[in-house]
Amino acid sequence: MDAGLERVAAPEQEAAVVDREVADAIRTLIAMGKGVRAVARQFGVSRNTVRGYARGCRTPGVQERAKRRAFSASELGVLETLWRGPAGGNAVVVRELFVAAHPERSVSLRAVQRAVAGFRRAAVTPEPCVRFETEPGEQLQIDFGEVRVLIAGVMERIYLFVATLGFSRRTFVRATRSQRQEEWLAGLQAALEHFGGVPRQVVVDNARALILSHGDGGPVVHPAFAAYCRDVGMVVHACRPYRAQTKGKVESGVKYAKRNGVAKRPFDSFEALREHLKAWMVHADDRIHGTTHQRPSTRFAEQEAAALRPLVTLPPPRSRPKRRVVAKDCFVNYDTARYSVPYAWVGKTLDVIRCGDLLLFEYAGVVVARHKYCGERHGQVSDPQHFAGIFRSTPTSLAEPVVARRPEGERSDWGASRLAEHAQIVGGAA
Repeated sequence: MDAGLERVAAPEQEAAVVDREVADAIRTLIAMGKGVRAVARQFGVSRNTVRGYARGCRTPGVQERAKRRAFSASELGVLETLWRGPAGGNAVVVRELFVAAHPERSVSLRAVQRAVAGFRRAAVTPEPCVRFETEPGEQLQIDFGEVRVLIAGVMERIYLFVATLGFSRRTFVRATRSQRQEEWLAGLQAALEHFGGVPRQVVVDNARALILSHGDGGPVVHPAFAAYCRDVGMVVHACRPYRAQTKGKVESGVKYAKRNGVAKRPFDSFEALREHLKAWMVHADDRIHGTTHQRPSTRFAEQEAAALRPLVTLPPPRSRPKRRVVAKDCFVNYDTARYSVPYAWVGKTLDVIRCGDLLLFEYAGVVVARHKYCGERHGQVSDPQHFAGIFRSTPTSLAEPVVARRPEGERSDWGASRLAEHAQIVGGAA
């Protein structure tokens, strides 16, 4: 029998709780009519413990815990058949099928999960692989990692875009709040600028923002990602499904960035996290790498920098427009942050486009406002010029009233003559 299955069937050991004198005192007090709650409070034990000793179903000196219900050898065989067959490796389905076939047997899901854990370990066999090293300037691997970070006293989910050069192992890390396509493109652009050149190939996983599907003809690359890589001169290589070790260099880089770059450090703001990662990248490139036994910065400077092709100057990649309505306070919501636009656009629907770290607010293709992207959750970015003219001068109704006065030297019927002239102009009687 598998070692994991033996552990499932093994009962738990008994643990000491109270001695005989305490057990006798509990029985005496209960017999005298004292309440279970009061006795439990007096001896510092649970009410169930008091009830157990009062009924005489517990042995003084040990706590007889309920033992795990072990599966017999035949039952384990049934569980394995279900797990490998109709359950498809799902413990929840295994339990449902087992209980349906054995209605008299009460089985918990956790017991089934412990039982099938042994089958799962036995089914997984390490697949041999060969370490693949690339030539200088040949390959760049990119990926995202997720980490929980304390920012301004609030625990938040942050994503780390990581890019690793295959030869030198030099690493670029950038914090983001999502894994949308614009973050992939912005991260890749920033990584190429950080390295100062373009490798011949970029290796990616099967994220929907990059790879649409895999077919007989190979991976189908997302048109926007394919266009960007074509413009900078990189060939896209996608890992086969469930073959993450194909990009093992960046996988290691993600783990290192999460465990060493971020760890459990708190940050005052999202921008503080980004500034920390910029400084940390210098440290990461100056360490002795565990595989190459060289500093990535030295290996890059001596062999890989010259092998990279020049970076083509391109405008930041544009995201797909997101339609937003301008609120009455002249602000637009985007990624939980608020951005101001000129007050004349209140109530209008604008297209918000992300270009790297810049946000463009367009109406019918015309840019009406632009802001630097704010990564702070519930942050607010405003431009005072957007509110210029929204405050009108003092209304006429609140100003000093104008009173018509008779000019000096005019006769006393001046007001009547003026009314007659007005009546003649509007067509009334003279």
